[in-house]
Amino acid sequence: MTLSERSRIILDELVINPRVTSMDIEKKHSLTRRQLGYSFNKINQWLMKKNLPVIERTRQGHFIIDQSVFTALNTDQAEVIREADFLTEEQRIYFILMMLISSEEELSLHHFTSQLKVSKNTVLSDLKKVQIFLNDYDLTFRYTRKAGYVLEGQEFQIRKLLINVTYHLSQMAGGSYWIKKLGNLKQNQINQYVGKIENVEKKLNLKFTDEKISTMPYIFLLVLRRIHRGRLVEFSSIKYEELSDTKEYLATEELFQETKEIPEQERLFMTLHLLTANVYWSEYLENNDAVPNLLPAVDQMVRQFERSACIYLQDREQLLSKLLQHIKPAYYRIKYQLTEVINMQDSLSKEFKELHHLIKRSSGPLEELIGQKIPESELTFITFLIGGWMTRQGDSIDEKVKAIVVCPQGVSVSRLMFNELRELFPEFIFLDSLSVRDYLNYKLDYNLVFSSTSLDTEKSLFVTKPYLNKEEKYRLRKKVMLQLHGYMVDDIHVPQLIEIIKNHSVIKDERALTKELENYIHREEDSSVTQQVNKQQANLNELITPNHITIRHSMTSWEKAVQASARPLLDNGQITQRYVEAMIQQEERDPYIIIGKNMAIPHASPDEGVNEVGMSLLRLKKGVSFNEDYRINLIFVIAAVDKQQHIHALMQLMKIAGSEEDQERLIQAGSVSEMHDILSAYSRG
Repeated sequence: MTLSERSRIILDELVINPRVTSMDIEKKHSLTRRQLGYSFNKINQWLMKKNLPVIERTRQGHFIIDQSVFTALNTDQAEVIREADFLTEEQRIYFILMMLISSEEELSLHHFTSQLKVSKNTVLSDLKKVQIFLNDYDLTFRYTRKAGYVLEGQEFQIRKLLINVTYHLSQMAGGSYWIKKLGNLKQNQINQYVGKIENVEKKLNLKFTDEKISTMPYIFLLVLRRIHRGRLVEFSSIKYEELSDTKEYLATEELFQETKEIPEQERLFMTLHLLTANVYWSEYLENNDAVPNLLPAVDQMVRQFERSACIYLQDREQLLSKLLQHIKPAYYRIKYQLTEVINMQDSLSKEFKELHHLIKRSSGPLEELIGQKIPESELTFITFLIGGWMTRQGDSIDEKVKAIVVCPQGVSVSRLMFNELRELFPEFIFLDSLSVRDYLNYKLDYNLVFSSTSLDTEKSLFVTKPYLNKEEKYRLRKKVMLQLHGYMVDDIHVPQLIEIIKNHSVIKDERALTKELENYIHREEDSSVTQQVNKQQANLNELITPNHITIRHSMTSWEKAVQASARPLLDNGQITQRYVEAMIQQEERDPYIIIGKNMAIPHASPDEGVNEVGMSLLRLKKGVSFNEDYRINLIFVIAAVDKQQHIHALMQLMKIAGSEEDQERLIQAGSVSEMHDILSAYSRG
C-alpha cells in the first residue's frame, strides 16, 4: 500500500509540526473536514502496515503521535519505509535539485526516473517546475549529450541554492537518509564533520541551533565536492577585511586544516556560512567588536518599537542579548543576500501580525546599518522574539487602542498629520498613515480612524484637519476621550489613582509619583508637540530664502514648472537631477500633492537624490495646469533627508495652506522680498 500525494503531504506536516491542528491543515491545504478525515484514515492504515502505532486525534483537533513514528520517519530506517513510497511534486523538485547540485556523474533522464520512481513524462513536467524554482536564483539548467543535465549560473547563487535545498530536505520525513543517498555522502564523512563542528562551537564559545548542526556537515561536504571539481565562488562584494578578523575565520582555518588547496575566497565563503548560522546560545555580548554599532542599532530599533507600541519592555539587557544572538548572524545573511526563503508569516497570530507591522516600521536603524532592506522572514523571527518577551511580562498590544490616519494629501502632509495625532494621543498605537485607496484595502485590525475626509466605515471615525491649532487639539482630544471612556483626562483624581497603584505595586516615592502624574494629566494639550520641536529644525523662511524663490508669469507644463521650482536646490547641490525626475515620475498627475486651492508640494523619497534638507518656491502669476481640476500658482518643492528635519517648516507651510487670503497675497506680491516677508510672518514658532 502506498500513500496518495495528499496523504503524504499531511503525514509530513504532522511529523515536521506535531502541534498543528486539524483546522490548520484544512486551511493550509484547502481541504474539507471530510477530505482530511479520509486521508487521516489512509495514513493510519499505512502506519499499521508498517507495524507502527496509529496517530490519534483529540476532540479539540490536536494530534497524538507516538515517538516511534518520528524515529521511523526521521532516521536511516526511512530506507525501508520510503524507497517504494509516493513522493509529492514538491519533494521530487527538491530531489532533482539536489541531484543537479551534487552529482558526480553525468545525469540523464533515466537517472531521474529511476531515482524518483515516476514516468518520463512526469519527470519532464517536474523539470519545467525546477526551472521556475531556479529563476529566483538567476540560475538555469540545460542538457548536453556530453555532460548530461547541468546547472548554469554564478557559483555563489548555486551555493545559496545548495544551502536552501539541504535545509528543505532535512525538514522532510527521512530527510537525512535522502540527503546522504542523493548526495552520495558516507556516514563516516558526516561523523567526522560533526566532531569538527563541535570543536568549532567550543572555539567560538557558542552553540548552534539543532537545525543548523543537522545540516552543516552536509553543506560543508557538498561545498568541498564542488571546490574539488573546480566550481569556485567568485565575488567582489564580500570584504576580506570584514570577515578575516572574525573568530569564525580562525574556526574555518581549523575546520579545513586537513583539506588541501582551499582557495582564499572559499575560506571566506565557509566563514560566511558560520557567521550566518543561527545560534542557540552565545557569549556574544562580551565581544561586540565583530559588527561595530550593531548593539546601538538594535537598541534604537527596540526604543522606536516601544514608542510605537506604547509599552515598556522589562529586563532590557537580557532582551537585547537574546535579540543579538539572532541579529548578528542575520546581519551577515541580509548583507550578503543569504537569507533562506522561508515563509513564516502564515504562522503569525492576529495580534502578532500587528506586532510584526510595528516592528517592521521600527527597523530603520538596523536597515541603515546593514545597508539593505530586512527580509520578511528575518523580521518575522524578531517579531516572535519580542512578542514572546511581551507575553512573558504580561503585556499585549491587543488590549490597546489602535488607530489609523487617512489623508489624501500626499506623503509629507499625511506624515505631518500622523505625527501630530500620535503626539496628541500618546496612549494610542498609531498603525499607519494611508491614502484613501490604501485604506480601502487595509488588512490590519484597528479601533479608530482619524481622517481629513469623510469615509464609509463601521469603526469610530473622527474627521479632522491635517494641521490643528491649540484650541482644535483640545476639542479633538476631548471628543475622542469622551466617546471612548466617557470622561476627559482632566477629570482623573490623582489621589485615587495612587491608591489603585498601591493595590498592585510598591511605590518607592509617593510624592514624586504624585507630582509626575499631575504634570502629565494636566499638561498643555499641545505641549507634547512643542516639546518635540528640535531647536535645530529650520523655520520656513530659513529654508525658503530669497534666492530659493523664483517668479514667473506662466509655464507650459507641470513638468517644466517642477523643474523651474527645483532649480535653486539643484544649483546649490542640495538635490540631484535624479530627484527632480523622481518628483515628476512619482506624482504622475496624482492630486495627492495638492494641499490648497492654488498650492502644491512636489517631493520624492530622500534616497532618490537628496543631499541636504531644503525647500524652494516657484510663483506663477497665471498658474500652470496640474490636471483638469487644478490650476497651481504656488509650487513648493520639498527635499527631505529624513522624517523630521523639514517637519517644523512644513507645519508652518500648512498654516499658509489654510489661509486663502495669504495665498493670494503671495500670488499678487510684486517682489521676492515681499513674498519672503509673508513667509517670515508664518515662521515665528
